[in-house]
Formats: sequence, C-alpha cells, structure tokens
Amino acid sequence: MIPMPAIYALVGTLFAVFAILSVADRTNPKRWTTGLFWGLFAVSFLAGDFLGDLGNGVLVLCMALIAGGNGLGVGQPATTTIAERQASARAWGNMLFVPALVITVITVAGTIAIKGFSIGPITIDPILINGFPIADPKLATPVALAFGSIVAAVLALVMLRQPPASPFQEGRRLMDIIGWAALLPQMLASLGAVFAVAGMGQVIGSIAAAWVPSESLIAAVIVYCVGMALFTMIMGNAFAAFPVLTAGVGIPFLIQHFHGDPAVVAAIGMLAGFCGTLMTPLAANFNIVPAALLDLKDRNGVIYAQIPTALAMLAINTLLMYVLAFR
Repeated sequence: MIPMPAIYALVGTLFAVFAILSVADRTNPKRWTTGLFWGLFAVSFLAGDFLGDLGNGVLVLCMALIAGGNGLGVGQPATTTIAERQASARAWGNMLFVPALVITVITVAGTIAIKGFSIGPITIDPILINGFPIADPKLATPVALAFGSIVAAVLALVMLRQPPASPFQEGRRLMDIIGWAALLPQMLASLGAVFAVAGMGQVIGSIAAAWVPSESLIAAVIVYCVGMALFTMIMGNAFAAFPVLTAGVGIPFLIQHFHGDPAVVAAIGMLAGFCGTLMTPLAANFNIVPAALLDLKDRNGVIYAQIPTALAMLAINTLLMYVLAFR
C-alpha cells in the first residue's frame, strides 16, 4: 500500500533538488537565501513528522523571515531560450497539452482504480494487490495525482527530447518567477484549520446570531454565501474559509434551524467561496501566478478582469442555495 509519507517524500525531494540547483546558480544574486528557502520547504515535507508542531512552526517563521527580507532572487537556469520554446510550440502545436491532459486522465482513472465506484447497475471494484488496495482509499486522489505527474514528466521528456535535468531546471525557473507566493495556498489552508480549532466559527456564529433576523431564511443564506466569499478573500483559499463559516453559520442556521439539505448547503457554499478566490491576490496560484507568467505590467490585472464574473456567480450561487437547499 502506498502511504502518504511516500508522496511527501517525493515532493520534498523535488524541492530539495530546487534548493541545490538554486545554490549552484551563480547568476542568482541571492542564491544562498533562495536555496535556503526552498531547502527549508523541502525539510517540511521530508522531516515534518519528526520536527513536531514547534519545529514546524519555527521552520515556517524562518521561511517568512527570508521571504519578508526580500531574500529570494531569480536565477537563469540552464534551460531552453525563449526563441527555442517558441519554435517548439510552433512545431508541436496543441500536442504540447498532451502531458498536462495525461495528469488529469491518470488522476481520475487512478482515483477510480483505488477507490472503485458504483453508479446504478455499473460497479467498478477497487484494484487490489494480495488482497490489499494499492493505497488507502482516503488518499486515492493525491496518490493518483503524484503518479500522473511522474508519467506526464517522463512523457514530456520523450516527446520533446529534453535532457533528464530539464523538468528540474524548468520547475526551478517557475518557482523563481512565482517566488514565495507559491506557498500561500498551503499556508493559508493551514491557517484556516488553526482558526477552526481555535473556535473562530463559534465567534462568527455569535456575531451572525446578533445581526441576522432569526426567521429570515434569505438573510441567513446571504450571510453565509457572501461571508464565504469575503472570508475566502481574507484567507486566500475557500477550503480554509469553509470550516470556519460552516461551523459558525452553515450548520447552526441553515442546516439545524432552517433544515437545509447539508449536501446542497456545503456544495454551493464552497462555490460561493470560490467566487471570493477570483477577487483576491492572496489566491496566488490563481491570480498572481498567471500575471507573473504572462509578465503583466499590472499584477492585479487578472483580478480586475475576473471581478464582474465573480460577483455575478456569487449572486447566482446565493439564489441557487435559497431555491435548492430548502425544499
């Protein structure tokens, strides 16, 4: 059975290689601090279980000091030039998307193979080895995603006839461009878990109870949906906002008091949170990374373009929850 620590080890090894390549890159004026930053991140995956809560907390603070002190630089990895990449893009056309699509296909197929599923008369049993599943069904998706990423990287190497070091150099180039913002989703999701354990949901629930009319369903729905969007903008991650807002508003008001369908409330609540994702720079993987990769003059240009769509979808999600969750 493939355990989750194996996936952590894979990711940690990848960032350890990034750290080594960063230190070796003399074109990066901040190669030592850049290498230290990615090295600490690698340690969090490789040895996080052994460091404990205090050790991991100190590690994160050290990374924050490096990033806050402008300690990350941009190197010039030994990779293809812009002209070479443009020529390759013209030669391969849309076939360049095949490795990326392979990740999706293998992730979905692998999840099904590990967990199995049943729809009506169709049943697919999970794949077993000596009577045991390939991986813990709860970890089916990350295991399949890791496997799909490896297959896609090998496929890209074969297709494009690149040297074995190419994925590492290109990965480091991408990390140099994105910088510390690449870690925001993971850090903010962790912060959401801390808020939930600290009882932030109960605090928000008490505030909502004081301001929301007890018999107004539409007011409760608006508070939950808009609150999910706003808290997601603060946290940068809908998964971080979800446990806090659901514990404070979703469960006590919409589900227990107004007897809403928990599945509908949760699903549409997450969609409302995703509307906030489109409107915040803290969702770096969605909004800051594309601006950096496209070299936009306005780093918030992606956000400005998404705001009208996000507001429209937030209104639609609010209406859908009101109509569908309380039959």
